[in-house]
Parts: sequence; structure tokens; C-alpha cells
Amino acid sequence: MEDFCVVGGGIVGLATAMRLLELRPGASLVLLEKEDRLGVHQTGHNSGVIHSGIYYPPGSLKAEYCRRGARMTKEFCAEHAIPFDECGKLLVATSPVELDRLDALRERAARNGLAVRRLDGGELREREPMVRGLGALLVPSTGIVDYRRVARAMGEVVRARGGRVELGAEVTAIAESPSGVRVTAGGRSWSCRRLVVCGGLQSDRLARMAGLRIGLRIVPFRGEYYRLPAHRRGIVRHLVYPVPDPRLPFLGVHLSPTIDGGVTVGPNAVLGLAREGYPKFSVRPRDVLDYAAFPGLWRLARTHLGTAAREVRDSLWKRGYLRACRAYCPDLTLADLLPMEAGIRAQAVLRDGGLAHDFLIERTDRMVHLLNAPSPAATSALPIGAAVAEHCVRTAA
Repeated sequence: MEDFCVVGGGIVGLATAMRLLELRPGASLVLLEKEDRLGVHQTGHNSGVIHSGIYYPPGSLKAEYCRRGARMTKEFCAEHAIPFDECGKLLVATSPVELDRLDALRERAARNGLAVRRLDGGELREREPMVRGLGALLVPSTGIVDYRRVARAMGEVVRARGGRVELGAEVTAIAESPSGVRVTAGGRSWSCRRLVVCGGLQSDRLARMAGLRIGLRIVPFRGEYYRLPAHRRGIVRHLVYPVPDPRLPFLGVHLSPTIDGGVTVGPNAVLGLAREGYPKFSVRPRDVLDYAAFPGLWRLARTHLGTAAREVRDSLWKRGYLRACRAYCPDLTLADLLPMEAGIRAQAVLRDGGLAHDFLIERTDRMVHLLNAPSPAATSALPIGAAVAEHCVRTAA
């Protein structure tokens, strides 16, 4: 009987395992990951941004965990010699309407305890000569890192504290009883006193497998990126984002320096046809049938039909994608947009067609399921893991 079992070897599951072993030195813990290495899916397929938390509603878990997580992530990287760069982010306004939205974002930043600076068009050009806009909001605390390296370091900490990491262990059954939880992965099984499931793209399936009645589905949204050629690597020094439209659920196409010296462009947000199919046109019928049978998806589609059509058009038509980038960086050309592997966001869609924007956690007597971990989950992994671990230890006492 293990004291703890954690399902999911992404950055959130690893952060939870680390904190459990910190709170309970000497406890037995096994972490199960279905792939042959850690941090394969959402952890390994994102833009590598250490978010500041400027967008999130004051008082939400996202705002609280992101603010704390940014600080904790930088401290973890410094402790484990993982390179990161606090390069800062510019939110660029290209219309009078967006200038007004900048003011609202500045007020939200103040309520979230973030230091920001408003720039006029001239100050923006001084900082980023290749970027055009009427003004911008500078968020100095935003940074970049390679979260795959963070995940590997977390795995080393888990092992150093006595935890076991089992790779290639895809969970096929979960059974809770008054005395514990039985977790099966193919021909292997483990019993534990407390189970934590951080399943990412498979979180709803794992919850249903465990007998939870949940009113949501995980719907995969492909975030398609391009990378810029080597001679364009100096085109920006900051992360450069458009001002988000509050009516839309995603942040828009942005320019992102990466910690290895490159620059990415993206992402868009296209309904995926496979939860873990990263090449373009990947299809997995089981995944499509799963969300197609869920009424919430069709209610969501009716609400955002125009946006969805535009995103699909830009996915298929490179010039449309380029137009979004050129709104604030007019020097980019079609030849600059080189192919790059997509990411997939696990978006929880509710039965009424709404999107679950905040973290969703379901608990039973012996289990904790993290059902929705939207961006900024990577930035927020350490405080999320701490909160889940502290709940497990408290209820086990």
C-alpha cells in the first residue's frame, strides 16, 4: 500500500509529487506516466512563457496561482541551474478601441499586484523598432523558460526524495474503496491511501474511469505555431502580444522569443481532431466521437461560430495567419513563417456550452482530480501542486 499515487508526469503532477514528499518525508509515493518520458504533452508543447497573471480576474485561482507561480518558478530554475530570461511582455494596441482596453488591463494589473508601465507609440518604437502600435503596456515580470527542462528537474527531485517514477504506465482502471484506491495500468497495479490525478488531456476520462460524475468534456484545441528563420531571431526582444478581445476565449497570435534564442509566432486556436495528435490533420475517431456526443460543444460552437471559421481559415491559409502578425509587426513575410510542431490545449467545455476558465478540482474521500488546468498551468504548477498536496496531507491526518 503506497501512501500516495500521482497519475500524470506533466509539470503539475510532478509539482504535486514534490510537495507531497516535502510535507511527508519518508512517505511512499509512486508517480505513473503513460509515456516513456516526463513532460511530453502540454508541458512539452507550449510557448515557454512564465506568465505574469495580468489577464486573470482578481480573486480567481488563476490570478493567485499565476502570481505566486511566476516567482516560485524563477526560484526553482535558479536553484536547479535552469536558464530563464525575464524579458518582459508588451501588449500592443493597434486601434483606439485597444488603447481603451489597455487602460482596463492596467487597472486589472494593479488589482492583481503587478507592476506595469504604459508606453506611447514613440516609447514602443524605442523598445521594439520592428513593432508598430499606438501604444503598449509593458509587463516587466513576464519571462521565458523551457518547461521540459523544469519537468526533468522536478522528476529528479521526486526521485531524490524517495519517490518512484513509473514510465509507460497508462492507467486503465481506478477503483476507490473506504480503505484506499486501486490503480491499474495494463498488467500492473498499485494500491494507495491517497490518489491525485493530473491527467491533462485525459483528465475527464480518468475522472469518469474513477466513477466521478462530471458535467464537462475535455475538448482539444490545436495551437499552431510557426518559427522564424535564424536571420530573424533579433526581430523582437520582448514577448509581443496583441491586446486581447474580452469577447474571445484566446489571446491571439503573438511573437515569442524562446530560451534557446529562437522566435515563435502563434498560436491560433483550432478545434483538434485528436487529443494527442500534433502533426497537422491528425485524426483519432474516438476523440472526435467523444466530444461530438457532448451537447456543450455544439452550444459553444453556436456562440463562437465566426471566430472558429476564421481560425480554421487561417490554419489552412497562411496569408490569413500572416495578416494577424502584421497588424503589429508589418515587416514579417510569408517566407518568415517556417513550420513548427503544434501544441494542444486541454479545454474543459461545460454542458451549457461555457468554457471553464479557472482551475477545476474534484475531491472524494481518497482522491483528488484536477479536471481543468488551463493556461497558465505551467507557470502555476508549483502553487497548484502545493495546494493539492496540502489538502491530501491534511485529510490524511
